[in-house]
Order: sequence, then C-alpha cells, then structure tokens
Amino acid sequence: MKKNKRKGFTLIEIMVVVVILGLLAALVVPRIGPQVAEAQRTTAATQIRSLEDALEMYRMHNGFYPSTSQGLDALVTAPTTSPVPRRYAEGGYLKKVPDDPWGNPYVYRNQNGHIQIMSYGPDGEEGGEGINADITNED
Repeated sequence: MKKNKRKGFTLIEIMVVVVILGLLAALVVPRIGPQVAEAQRTTAATQIRSLEDALEMYRMHNGFYPSTSQGLDALVTAPTTSPVPRRYAEGGYLKKVPDDPWGNPYVYRNQNGHIQIMSYGPDGEEGGEGINADITNED
C-alpha cells in the first residue's frame, strides 16, 4: 500500500512564512528609509552641480546666462527669444534637462547674472525644513 505524498503547503505554513517576512520587513525598512532620503538629496545636489557646469559653458560661449524665462531648456535647444545666443554650441549643452529625484522640474532663476538652481525637495514646495528643505546651488 502506498502512502499519499503531500504536494504543496498548508495554509498555516504559508501564513507562518508571511508573518516571518513581515517581521523582517518591519526591522529592515526603518533602517533603509533615511538612507534613501539622503541618497535622493545627494542626487539632487549632484544634478544641480551638473546643471551649473552646463550653464557655465553656455556663459563662456555666449557671454551671459540664459534668462529666467528661457530657463534650463536653453541648455538643450537654442533660445529664440532675447537674449539670443550668438555662439550656441552645436547639439546644445545637455541632451535633456533632468527632473529632480522626486519627479519635479528644477527651478532656475537668473537675477542680473546671479543664477540660482533649486529643487524644492520631496514636498515639492518652496521652503521647508529637515528632509523637506530646499536644495540649491548656493548650499
């Protein structure tokens, strides 16, 4: 006489595994969360420095930075509004203007030749403190 061999898992066994995975996740996720937030802030700062470098190349070729209204898009395609660059680099200065790590566009301001590039951080609003603090090229 042959015994029936059990195939698969019982509901109890599956529930035990799910509970164990849940406990492990509860221990690991709180430790990873702050590191992810810090990595996003570091990524934003690095992208801002890259945008600054591209803007500096634009200024070296043309003698001025793009206006606030021309924005960072002036690094991808030559502006057609004043001030129009006379020695715009063939192919532009960037292939694409990146969004910040939270999916928002960077804010660009040119105030009489003083440029400011800013990410509003995870909350997407100007100002903020702690993890919601803005990240700028002036930091």
